[in-house]
Amino acid sequence: MSQVATETEAGSKLGRAFAEALSRKQFDSAIGLLGPEIEFRALTPRRSWEASTPSAVADVLRQWFRDTVEIEEIVAIETDSVADRQRVSYRFEGHNEDGPFVIEQQAYYSERDGRIVWMRVLCSGYRPRV
Repeated sequence: MSQVATETEAGSKLGRAFAEALSRKQFDSAIGLLGPEIEFRALTPRRSWEASTPSAVADVLRQWFRDTVEIEEIVAIETDSVADRQRVSYRFEGHNEDGPFVIEQQAYYSERDGRIVWMRVLCSGYRPRV
C-alpha cells in the first residue's frame, strides 16, 4: 500500500491509527482507540449517524465498510490540528458490488488520556474510480 502522510503533532497518531485500522476493516482496533463515552457524529451522502459508545461506533463502521467492500489501497492519510482539535483525512481505493471506487473521509476529533472522546466525520461516499 502506498501512503502519503503529514504528521504535525503527537496527538495525530490516534487519527492515523484509526484510519489504518479502518482501511484493514479491523473494527475492534479502531474502536479500541475510542474513549468509553465517545461523542460520535458523522455525515454520509444519504444519512447522518450518531453513536455514544465504542460498540455503537463499531456498528456504524461495519455498515459503512460491509463485507462486500474490499479496500485495496490507502491512497493518502493526512493529519493536522485545528486549534485544540485534531484532524485526519484519509482516502481509500477499492471495489464493491458496483465496481472500483475511491472514498475519502475527513474527521475532526479530540482526545483525552490517549483516547478519542469526540469525533465528527464527513464522508464523500463511494465514488466511481475513473
